[in-house]
Amino acid sequence: MNRRTWLIGGAAALGGAAGLGWQLWGERQESALHAATGGIWTLRFPRPQGGELVLAQLRGAPLLLNFWATWCPPCVREMPALDRVHREFAPRGLAVVGLAIDAPTPVREFLVRTPVGYPIGLAGFEGTELSRRLGNDRGALPFSVLFGADGAIRQRKLGEATEDDLRTWARSVV
Repeated sequence: MNRRTWLIGGAAALGGAAGLGWQLWGERQESALHAATGGIWTLRFPRPQGGELVLAQLRGAPLLLNFWATWCPPCVREMPALDRVHREFAPRGLAVVGLAIDAPTPVREFLVRTPVGYPIGLAGFEGTELSRRLGNDRGALPFSVLFGADGAIRQRKLGEATEDDLRTWARSVV
C-alpha cells in the first residue's frame, strides 16, 4: 500500500473511533439523565410543618419542581408566580413542588411569613446534588425543572422564571 492509502485508511479509522466515542458518551449521558429522572419518584422529603413529601404520589402527573432557598432573593421573588401557576393549573393535573435547599428552621419561619399553596420539601443542602443530576451544572438557585406526565424532562431553567414562562410550560404539559 502506498502512503496515501494509509493516510485515508487512518483518517477513516480515526473518524469511526471518534463517532463511536461520541455515541457511547451520549448514551452514558442519556443513561445518567434517565437514572436521575427515574429515581426522582423514589425520593421523600420531610415537610416543614411535619410529615413527608413523597414524590411517588405524584408519579404520572406533570410536575414542576423548583429548587429554592430563603436566602436567595430571586427564589423569593418567583414564589408568588409559582403559587399563582399552582392555583391555576393544579385543577388540570399539574403538581408544583418546592424543594428548599436550606435548614428547616429558616424555611419554617419564612413560610409563616410568606405562605404558599404548593407543597414544600426540605431537601437541605444535599438537594443541590439532586439539582445537579437534573441539569443544574452550576448548582445555583433558583432552578426549575418541568417533567411531563411520562416523567421526561420537558424544560429546565436556571435563574428566576417569569410567570409567563411558567404558564407557557404548564400549558405544554396539561
